[in-house]
Amino acid sequence: MNIPSKQVAIQLVGPDQLVLNTEKTVESVGPYQILARVNAVGLCYSDLKLLKQFSEHARKSDILEGIDPAILDELPTYCPNDKPTVPGHEAVCTIVAVGDKVTHHKLGERVLAQTDYRWLKTAGSNAAFGYSFEGALQEYVLMDERVIVDPATNESFLVTAPDHLGAAAVGLVEPWACVESSYITEERQTLLSGGKLLVVCEAGAEVLGLSESCSLAGKPGAVTACCADPSQLEVVKGLGAAVAAVKSVGELVGQVFDDIIYFGASKATLDILNDNLDRGGIINIVLGGQTIGAPVTVGVGRVHYGLTRWIGTAGGNAVESYDIIPATGEIRDQDRVAVIGAAGPMGQMHTIRLVCSGKEGISVVGTDLDDERLASLAGKAQPFADKLGVSLELINTQEASLDGTFDYVGIMVPVAPLVAQAIAQSRDKTLINVFAGIPASLKYDLDLDTYIQNRCFMFGTSGSRLSDMTSVLEKVVTGQLETSASLDAVSGMAGAMDGLKAVEERAFSGKIVVYPAIKDMPLTRLEKMAELYPSVAEKMDGLMWTLAAEEELLKVAK
Repeated sequence: MNIPSKQVAIQLVGPDQLVLNTEKTVESVGPYQILARVNAVGLCYSDLKLLKQFSEHARKSDILEGIDPAILDELPTYCPNDKPTVPGHEAVCTIVAVGDKVTHHKLGERVLAQTDYRWLKTAGSNAAFGYSFEGALQEYVLMDERVIVDPATNESFLVTAPDHLGAAAVGLVEPWACVESSYITEERQTLLSGGKLLVVCEAGAEVLGLSESCSLAGKPGAVTACCADPSQLEVVKGLGAAVAAVKSVGELVGQVFDDIIYFGASKATLDILNDNLDRGGIINIVLGGQTIGAPVTVGVGRVHYGLTRWIGTAGGNAVESYDIIPATGEIRDQDRVAVIGAAGPMGQMHTIRLVCSGKEGISVVGTDLDDERLASLAGKAQPFADKLGVSLELINTQEASLDGTFDYVGIMVPVAPLVAQAIAQSRDKTLINVFAGIPASLKYDLDLDTYIQNRCFMFGTSGSRLSDMTSVLEKVVTGQLETSASLDAVSGMAGAMDGLKAVEERAFSGKIVVYPAIKDMPLTRLEKMAELYPSVAEKMDGLMWTLAAEEELLKVAK
């Protein structure tokens, strides 16, 4: 095919500084590089985080490990720190040129981009497509096979996608995979084998369940103990690992642990221990019949971004808390589920996914603050609910309160008090899915007495894994899932910046997809498609986007 030398692109050149560049260079491929034509790209609220933070975003700083720096020097689309970048990571592309040393991909292959290069570490996160590497809000994007292939598995983070599916349907696999990940990610249910363990004991507390809490794979590799009584320290030493003893938790400032087990009920101590929890760490509170008596300051943002977990038992044996941890964040038969912020783009996906979960006897209550958005959600989710016999209730919480208690709460709005509300409305073994990206540094006071008494489990995930994407793609291929059900609007490049603004203002209840091959089309709601392109509207299924509608749009739009 004839590849142009110039293209249209959306570039982020500074905080809140987007430009439409109609003369951006289309890069030529090097030996290990791939040039792909972008078929479609979805807009995401995460794009707004990059837009606001720019060089301060954790995924846009320098790559510190995982790749030879000389490779990055060869790649013009590597753009850390203050370098302009191209956002957009929910992308499906067709490969139009490959270097002679490329081994994983071929000309003409249609691929779905997985965003997170987790082996390429930055100071606070990892490198990612659409952040430290240019993304898909352009007609063509250059990638390097040495960047996109995981060295541990030799898997490419470009997933082959069938040609018979619509580009929007495939592009929307990425956000749907983030949703799927929050339900199917496996949770650690024991102490981390070979990890760092901190045991803290208040005076008079009996230390029980340490050995029973260990993984079958092995015991912790390093143990630190802060024990009020010498007898407690002797029990900790019984684990068989070397123990470093400290006199107070104040000595642990700046130290982090994979696991913390606290035998006691002091708010002051728990407030301190919050900061000693490492990424992916679990803190286990063993109350031993006591109560804390006051809200505890918890890093709620890190539950999502840092994958931290809080567990506890009202009894005296540490292993009781680990028994509460579910295998995954999946809902269960008979669950009464609340989705807070259900009518936003991600909330819609969660609600549809929950309704279509196949679980017996579930009921779903979705909340939002806007009747129009709720009506849009009802139009998409209610037919599934009726077909599958699922009770679906949608509530505008400005007009009616969310009453009762719930077995499962999904939080789609990045507002910390909603976590406290979920605890207040919990039942026995309530699961609290903190899906929304509450700022990582944010702490909030939570009623851990109720949380522990009700044996709640609060969890969160950030982004998706390659396996999540392939799982969702398979559901789309087999017809089990229609990702286009979450689409509300489409545009060409001329409407892309308006699309990002609409995401920021939460103007649409569903997703927005941009077709870079279309230059001049403005941002257009599907419900308004007949006014602009009547032949396209005729090929839609009501307000549902279809492959036929997409094919017609690409024929008639300029």
